[in-house]
Amino acid sequence: MFAVTNIDDMLVLAVFFGEAGSSRSAALRVIAGQYLGFGAILVVSVLGALGAGLLPSSAIPYLGLLPLLLGLRAAWQLWRGGAADEEPRPGAGVLQVAAVTFANGGDNIGVYVPVFAVVGAAGMAGYVTVFLIGVALWCAAGWYLAGRPAVARVLARWGHLILPVVLVAIGLAILIEGGAFGL
Repeated sequence: MFAVTNIDDMLVLAVFFGEAGSSRSAALRVIAGQYLGFGAILVVSVLGALGAGLLPSSAIPYLGLLPLLLGLRAAWQLWRGGAADEEPRPGAGVLQVAAVTFANGGDNIGVYVPVFAVVGAAGMAGYVTVFLIGVALWCAAGWYLAGRPAVARVLARWGHLILPVVLVAIGLAILIEGGAFGL
């Protein structure tokens, strides 16, 4: 269940790790942001399963505005800043990665809530534990992909352009698939 609902995060993580380059602190920010965003998905899912109804299902498609706006902001900064080669990029911040992870988690929430509702507290704890281990594996795989010479060359040359495109595409996909704004 974790792999199916998070397969799209693999590309996003590879892009974020590619943007981080060889900076250990930037890579740690990506990992922290991924855990923060996924932790929020789990909290909403657990609360939803317990009947708290934190997020109505009609609000989930509008989470697509987060990556869309982050992507537009990144594109604007790229356009305003000129060439990306002028100075080293510090990589994404913890909150940026967390926001993208959470916004991209509407499908996760939609799948996790009903499963968590039927497995009880012990089952939820088991799923949460496995999912948090899964996040570590996903981060390792994203870092690995970004470190492959062919992928690293593409990300080094085009990563500053790829990130805004990926974020805007994720945002639009979430908005359109969820039927936000009557799309």
